[in-house]
Amino acid sequence: MTELKSVDAHLGDILAGITPISPLDLQLLDAHGCTLAEAVVAQVDLPTFDNSGMDGYAVRLADVAAAGEKTPVRLPVVGDIAAGSRPTYTVQPGMCVRIMTGAAVPPGAEAVIPLEWTDRGIATVTITRAPDDGAHIRRRGEDVTAGQTVLEAGTRLGPGQLGLLAAVGRDRVVVRPRPRVVVISTGSELVEPGSPTEPGQIHESNSYILTTAAREAGAVAYRVGIVPDDDRKLMNAIEDQVIRADLVLTSGGVSVGAYDVVKEVLTRLGTVKFDTVAMQPGKPQGYGTVGPDSTPIITLPGNPVSSYVSFEVFVRPVIRRMLGVEPLHRPTVQAVCEEVLQSPRGRRQYARAWLDLVDGRYVVHPVGGAGSHLVGNLAHANALIVVPEEVTEVPAGRTVEVMVIERRLT
Repeated sequence: MTELKSVDAHLGDILAGITPISPLDLQLLDAHGCTLAEAVVAQVDLPTFDNSGMDGYAVRLADVAAAGEKTPVRLPVVGDIAAGSRPTYTVQPGMCVRIMTGAAVPPGAEAVIPLEWTDRGIATVTITRAPDDGAHIRRRGEDVTAGQTVLEAGTRLGPGQLGLLAAVGRDRVVVRPRPRVVVISTGSELVEPGSPTEPGQIHESNSYILTTAAREAGAVAYRVGIVPDDDRKLMNAIEDQVIRADLVLTSGGVSVGAYDVVKEVLTRLGTVKFDTVAMQPGKPQGYGTVGPDSTPIITLPGNPVSSYVSFEVFVRPVIRRMLGVEPLHRPTVQAVCEEVLQSPRGRRQYARAWLDLVDGRYVVHPVGGAGSHLVGNLAHANALIVVPEEVTEVPAGRTVEVMVIERRLT
């Protein structure tokens, strides 16, 4: 009997050959979705000058301290300051300056009176409410100060992060690019969705699962489509695709059947190793390198649930390593299992489940059966219950470890 390899040992062997992708210096929009390879330090204050947070009037506090609905204060308006212009006025005692949102606050001003507190006068203005000191003034550096680290290395760049980089004056940034993942599904029984099936054929779903999972993990993923169980066609597909890949994923053809072409073809290369891993689902696994640049390849089982679980356990950490970010793994929580759960001895089970938060504690219940072909239940799971190798039964009410896949908690 073939000795089973532990999940941890298999993952460790895969990760041993994976390093972060080399950084690139990119323009901001090209860096969207990438991961910072450097800490970003602001070279300027943000805001870079005191500016008005409202359209209104820049005033001295002493001149408007008595302003109220029954005791309005009337002041002459000595000029206007628009956003983007340099202030050429100083607010003298007994006077005010009309100011627009974002405009530089002139010397002498201690607060800004919003238009809503006035009669909106042009030459003179009537003020019916007294402001606090500094009201509606955005102070220089109150958001970011020069010398402050605004983003740490490892930060994924989304709209908010790119906006911050632009605001502090950066037009380029050093990032680790998103790894390019090529997804290939193998099997002569597979048919493209939307096409009719003949007896013995099924619609191909693995590549859709794996491509979207890779994208959610942070990769740029390409779905190649279906490759039949043919040695030459499989090698041609891999050779054609490896030039644009940082990682190749295959599904199917890695077991011990007579037509498991992926295993037959890649074994002959001598750079891909196949193992039987002590897990359910997903026992047959393979990893190694292909092509002239020794591109990493991970071969996953063909059953949809096995393929997806294998991705979460083995492939997602690889993509995260390539991105140069931590943590590599999905978060886990302790939850009360609401149903009895059976598990095979000697194998770590990853059971599809629904995780919920009830009265401040996590509860979880299995979704569907243990069959690795039951893709219907996969769509209704947001977590995986992790049952250790030595446990064969989880009683109802027992606390279990749960891998959180989606934060869809009611």
